Amino acid sequence: MKASVYSPAYDQLRSWLKNQREQRGLSLRATAKIVGRHHSVLGKMEQDRKIDLVEFVEYCLALGADPHEGLKILTNCLNREERKERR
Repeated sequence: MKASVYSPAYDQLRSWLKNQREQRGLSLRATAKIVGRHHSVLGKMEQDRKIDLVEFVEYCLALGADPHEGLKILTNCLNREERKERR
């Protein structure tokens, strides 16, 4: 099991989070006010930092995004990686 923050699964999740924020027309600073965190923390979440599960759900709820959709993207990516490793 890979725990790397640089895995394709994390990349997919981060991209999805950023897209959700941008689709709502929210800047990092505006989202940070909603979430109650510093904008740099959210920027790092979208760029290169590991994302805690509770933090992920809070971020989704603040955006009005469905966390299940993000988890489905993450799960699908992990399943693809696992199938590649078996070959």
